[in-house]
Amino acid sequence: MGGTVKAVAINPLKQSQPLGGALAVLGFDGAVPVFHGSQGCAAFAKTLLVRHFREAVPLHTTALTEVTAVLGGTENLFQALETLITNARPALIAVMSTALTETKGEDLAGDVDRFRARHPDGPPVVAVSTPDFRGSVEDGYAAAVTALVEALAGPPLAVDPRQVTVLAGSHLTAGDLDLVRAALAGFGLSPLLLPDLGGALDGGRAGYHPAAAGGTPLDTFARLGASAAVLVLGASLEPAARVLEARYGTPVYVFDRLTGLEATDAFYARLAALSGRPVPEAVRRARARLTDALLDAHFLVGGARVAVALEADFLLAVTRFLVDELGAEAAAAVAPAPAPALRGLPEAVLGDLDDWESQARTAEADLLIASSHGVHAARRLGRPLLRLGLPVYDRLGVHFRRSVLYTGSMELTFRAANLLLETLESHPAPTRSEGRSPS
Repeated sequence: MGGTVKAVAINPLKQSQPLGGALAVLGFDGAVPVFHGSQGCAAFAKTLLVRHFREAVPLHTTALTEVTAVLGGTENLFQALETLITNARPALIAVMSTALTETKGEDLAGDVDRFRARHPDGPPVVAVSTPDFRGSVEDGYAAAVTALVEALAGPPLAVDPRQVTVLAGSHLTAGDLDLVRAALAGFGLSPLLLPDLGGALDGGRAGYHPAAAGGTPLDTFARLGASAAVLVLGASLEPAARVLEARYGTPVYVFDRLTGLEATDAFYARLAALSGRPVPEAVRRARARLTDALLDAHFLVGGARVAVALEADFLLAVTRFLVDELGAEAAAAVAPAPAPALRGLPEAVLGDLDDWESQARTAEADLLIASSHGVHAARRLGRPLLRLGLPVYDRLGVHFRRSVLYTGSMELTFRAANLLLETLESHPAPTRSEGRSPS
């Protein structure tokens, strides 16, 4: 895995760790994410999340100033937490550090411990280290999930053979999580989903709530010790799973992707083994549909050059699917930061959207895949853009689109193939010197 060496990011692909931490916290019912930093840090993250989900997002800040940044932000932190407890009545508060407090050397974990000692009857308050200057959304999301599991997971319990803990990656949409839930239910398994953004940011609740509404109930943490297995959906969440493994001895199964025939086969095989039940007929039908879709789309996607820029877990899932199962060529695979998933994608490089655009131009890519931040590059290159990842603010319903298991993989197949088909209909002439048959 390589990358470019530049003094500055041009058209950044990377989003901050605190944003990812807040995203994870919003998946727990009654939780409130707090940024320990300046107002600007929280304002930017809140704007991005609101534009993507088109929902009111409860995100708070300790509002450090130039003075408190120098003298210390402990008093601001305590005041912010006390105000939240009084006004929002949260069930949980998670405090994310920022580049400002990390660079200053604030003892966030120690401050949180002191606050909890002063307010023993208050809600749980968990400190999460999420410095902006390294990592990305995926890292902050994983850090928050891991910190919450470490702080809140209950004692060991008698194992329930039907209960399964599911750690859901940051790239999974509400639509994806619905598919995962239904898949487990089809085998008689009861999932504990951590976190459940599908229940919190799916538009199913009217009005503004001062804390996250919906999502995973907090009493779920007390039940984690009874799970028969931990299913990890995305390599970035493996550290959180290892905490549960060490605490309870629960077996961990990591699925670095759930997109495509091979990955979905492995997932259903594991569910069948855990439940002792055969694969349902409805699942076999969904597999047959995906197989037929791959055959139909292969004549369009096979040989097409695709340039992908996404967070690592999603980058791996999408690129491997398009290349290995649909026959596309990887013109570019760009990730914002190092990540475990990239071990399965040797062609990936670290960079920004400027690097992605340059590689796509050099390789004469046929299809571009990125968030809405890739729109201007797509216009300059004159190529179609398949919008995936975070944020997507110029299309509606993106958090219900699906790309996992047989059904989601089929839908992703059709979306990619139809974009290529529209391009062929508009520009039937070959775009590269060697040409490519439109059939």
